[in-house]
This record gives sequence, structure tokens and C-alpha cells, in this order.
Amino acid sequence: MIFKLSDSINQQIILPNNTVELYIKREDKIHPFVSGNKYRKLKYNLLEAKNNGFDTLLTFGGAFSNHIAAVASAGNAFGFKTIGIVRGQELGSKISENSTLSFAKENGMQFKFVSRELYRNKTSESFLNDLKEEFGDFYLISEGGTNKLAVKGCEEILNTEDKNFDYICCAVGTGGTISGLINCSKPSQQVLGFPALKGDFLKEDISKFASQTNWKLITDYHFGGYAKINEELVTFINQFKIDNQVSLDPVYTGKMLFGIMDLINKNHFPKGSKILVIHTGGLQGIEGMNAVLRKKNLSIII
Repeated sequence: MIFKLSDSINQQIILPNNTVELYIKREDKIHPFVSGNKYRKLKYNLLEAKNNGFDTLLTFGGAFSNHIAAVASAGNAFGFKTIGIVRGQELGSKISENSTLSFAKENGMQFKFVSRELYRNKTSESFLNDLKEEFGDFYLISEGGTNKLAVKGCEEILNTEDKNFDYICCAVGTGGTISGLINCSKPSQQVLGFPALKGDFLKEDISKFASQTNWKLITDYHFGGYAKINEELVTFINQFKIDNQVSLDPVYTGKMLFGIMDLINKNHFPKGSKILVIHTGGLQGIEGMNAVLRKKNLSIII
């Protein structure tokens, strides 16, 4: 049970100076709807659900969640019913105004909209038992999809051609993708994670899954926190697309590449370093972010 995938190529980014080499692994191109790390995280979870006789997947996410969209699409493709527990009761009457939720609904996902206060209890036993009483038996996929099987899938991102890179860089949400990259990286490589959230709390989560210590988090490029964005970031994302024909999402990959380019300009990386950036997809979220930017009379992402 796997998707028919396109190849994930390493695209070189031409830099104004040649002190380092920069490549992007185009995981965003492997599937049109379940792209990047979402495919990697779901692959073995779908197999596990099928092998154990489940016909329903239940997961969690916010208004513009890449994970919600990916689970809905994957479930539709492989014959699973899907249920999305969505943060924000007010969204229940605004599905048609939300590109992510509309897409998920078109792929058959059933929604339950809950308050932000209740959503914070999503991992509690009592909350999950209430969901089982309401929906019956289901295969649970955590918010963002991170678990041992997700990490196993992310361990397949790097291949033998990537062994010559000195640095492997990725955006970090729940920590599953970087954990898989750490586990399949060479001890001589350093894995750099760029969190989309404020704070340093992700270290503990990553350490639960990571089998090596050749990694660190760069916490200076979150732009104020999860899904926070400003004119400077929009300008960077748009110019990067013009210069390199690579679209970046504003929540994860845009902030990561902004950080990487800033570090290159500050000579953070030793001369001659080869850097591989993992493009984890998430481009479906651009439309939703542009709706927010328009309401604020700010420039949109092209």
C-alpha cells in the first residue's frame, strides 16, 4: 500500500558566493497531495492500520493543517474513513471559506470542531475514550503524525547519494521528520532543525526517537511563533521563488530557508561545506495564509 511517487531530486541553488554548496531535496514533488514528510509519516501508519483491520483513521489539526489535508487525501486513496478533530469551534460554519478544510471534506473527511481549551486535552485518556464512544473504533494518528512508524518512514528520506553532504537541514514541527533524518544520517553529518514554534522544548521530544547526537536546533527564525509571518518573510519567499523556481510555505520551509540563507551570509558554515535542505512540502497552506494576509492588507505569497 504505497502511492505512485515521483522521484525526489536534489536541486542546486545558485548562491551569489561560492563558499558553500546548497541543494534542496524536492520532497514536495513526490506526490501532489500527500507530499514531503506527510507521505513519509503516513506510509507505515497506513500499513499498520490496514494490517490490524482498521477502516477508520482519526487525527487532529488546525485550520490550515497540512496533516489534516494529507490524512484526508491518503484515506480517500486507500479506502479509509477519516475523522479530523479540528481546533476552533468557530470553524464549523466556515468550511467553505477554508481551502484546507474544503479539500479534506471533498476527500471524505468527517469533522469534529472543538474549543481550543478542549483541544489541549487531545492526548488524555478520557478525551480519547469519549471520541471512541462517539465514532467507534479507529486508528489514532497524533497531531502532526509523529510516532515510531512516522519516524521509520522519515528514515527513508536520505539515500546513498546524500552521504557526501556535511549538513542536513529541515524545518521542525512535532519532531518526527528530523528524528528520522538523524537516524539515517552519517555520524559525520550534522542535522540542523529549524523549529516553526517558539521555545526549546522540542529537544526532549526529538530525543525520544533520535538514535544519534549529531543534531541541534536553530531557534532564531520562528518569526514570532507558529504560523506567524511578516512582510520580510513574504518578500523573501517570493524572491526565492523568482530566483530558483521553488515555492516555499510560510509556516515551515520559508522560515527554514530564510534562516539558512541568513546563516550562509553570516559565514556560519565552514568554507566548502555542502548543505542539503529537505523540502517538506506544505504548499497547500499558502492559499489559507494569503487569505489572512489579504485581510491585513499585506502582500501575498505568489
